[in-house]
Amino acid sequence: MNSRAIVIRVFIVLTVLILSVRLFYIQVADEQYKKAAEANIVHEIIEYPYRGHIYDRHKNLLVYNEPVFDLLILPREVNLEDSVNIKEILSISQEQFDRGYEKAKGFAKHLPSVFLEKIPKDEFAVIQDQLVNLKGFSIQPRTIRGYEFPLMSSVLGYVAEISRGQLARDTTRYYKSGDEIGINGIERQYENQLRGKRGKSFQTVNVQGMVMGKFGDGEYDSLPVPGEDIQLTIDLELQQYAEQLMKGKIGSLVAIEPSTGEILAFVSSPSYDPSLLRGRDYSKNYSVIQSDSLKPLFNRPLQAMYPPGSMFKTIQSLVAMQEKKLGPAEKIYCEGNLIGDLAPIGEYDVKKAITYSSNNFFYKVFRRIIQQGFDDNSYIDSRIGFEIWRNHLLNFGLGIKLGIDLPNENSGFVPSLATYDRVYGNNRWRFSNIYSLSIGQGEILVTPLQMANLGAILANRGYFITPHFLKNVEGDSSLVPREKRQVGIDQAYFPYVIDGMEQVVSMGSGLRAYIPDIAICGKTSTVQNPHGADHSGFMGFAPKENPKIAVAVYVENAGWGGRAAGSTASLVIEKYIRGNITRTWVEDYVLKGNFGDEKRASIESN
Repeated sequence: MNSRAIVIRVFIVLTVLILSVRLFYIQVADEQYKKAAEANIVHEIIEYPYRGHIYDRHKNLLVYNEPVFDLLILPREVNLEDSVNIKEILSISQEQFDRGYEKAKGFAKHLPSVFLEKIPKDEFAVIQDQLVNLKGFSIQPRTIRGYEFPLMSSVLGYVAEISRGQLARDTTRYYKSGDEIGINGIERQYENQLRGKRGKSFQTVNVQGMVMGKFGDGEYDSLPVPGEDIQLTIDLELQQYAEQLMKGKIGSLVAIEPSTGEILAFVSSPSYDPSLLRGRDYSKNYSVIQSDSLKPLFNRPLQAMYPPGSMFKTIQSLVAMQEKKLGPAEKIYCEGNLIGDLAPIGEYDVKKAITYSSNNFFYKVFRRIIQQGFDDNSYIDSRIGFEIWRNHLLNFGLGIKLGIDLPNENSGFVPSLATYDRVYGNNRWRFSNIYSLSIGQGEILVTPLQMANLGAILANRGYFITPHFLKNVEGDSSLVPREKRQVGIDQAYFPYVIDGMEQVVSMGSGLRAYIPDIAICGKTSTVQNPHGADHSGFMGFAPKENPKIAVAVYVENAGWGGRAAGSTASLVIEKYIRGNITRTWVEDYVLKGNFGDEKRASIESN
């Protein structure tokens, strides 16, 4: 018994000693427990920065911050007997009040939480003086994005509350639940510059939830740092005019300054007012916009893909001359029976073939490239020639992403050797299987942005600078691309194509785009559409010498390229170069927009 009593006493002493050491470690030595204890009495308050403003190239304000107000509720201080008065002041139903109160009570009775969020400043002004009578309620100011003009939704994007998926992907751990983040467009692309840096303040709170004052006399507080202002390359006046021309139509318009790659105008139609995707009605408005059958959220200049059609003949000519498969002044007799053609039978050189868009000329030229001038039945020659041709297209920025500073850019599609091997078998296809590529049809697909960039390449006689929207961030232009990307075609070959493009507008299919004192060089496309009426396309630049603007326009289901797209592009060119429109009849024609009716009337009359 004595030995057993000794063992018990030793056990008790050791237990007390271990617990004492552990308690000392928790209370004195371990900072983790100290911090956990402090967290129970220190309340962290996040102070959000103002988001950076967005301006156009001339410093016209486009996007700013607009004040709104969150109404906070502290459930344990609310007098429920005053609920009738509360509902009347806030113009809410009993159901709304009960739902908000129970949600807040479930969060914490002794801590404030949001009861009504993002109250607009005009509504807040009405209830502001009555809030003193609402015990348990307080106001927390914040901001949402404001827009000077109902334009450019496809460029600007929008800001919304961060999702769970985005939070999970945030490796920086910067964001917290409830934070807002750029979701699309410039707001997303330049989120790090626009968002600024959060500030923090700390308050000491007792166990009843009463604020006792600043923690550490504010030693640990930090002020928010506002986001940086961004200046875009967009020309506001030109953008407004371009959107007006495209209103009521489905399609795209992209205008680029060739010498810099700066995007002057960018239209995706139909569009929406960016102010709809902000504030309390964000979710409701987003649902309506998303369900629209015309897909206003679809960024057509970046994501829509079409066969390039006859615009592609400019590239075809340059590749053939570079590969010495076609002489610049060489004449080729075209019978008109090889592939569907509206061009008259006769001899064609590059300039004339571009002017009259001779399908048969480019059929023969493409065959030379693919077959390498040898046996038409050679599968091996076809592979060699095709790969050479394809690499040239990639150099022109087709089949790849150009790297524009907007998310969700599409690469278009340029078929590869593997594409046709899958269809026909390895070494089992040749020119006769792919000849539709000769006129920009078949499997090749491009985006409107790529065609506008093609206009810039032709204007520059052989190079482009990555198309971009950013002009500077707080005056700093170090993020702006400046590298000239050469396409690998000798400058000597460009005049032959450009002369033909000039005649397309002055005497060919692009005659509606003609302006007597502005030398416009362009190429029209009537883009085949298996789902309905053909699409109208146009690509070009102006003036011919020292070009200032390159433009691509697609108008879906509008028929011939020289009408809807060519007319629209020429108006944008005239507006930018001259500053005003002299051909009001062309403007009226485009604004009216009955292109499909005009085509049907023409067919019926014939």
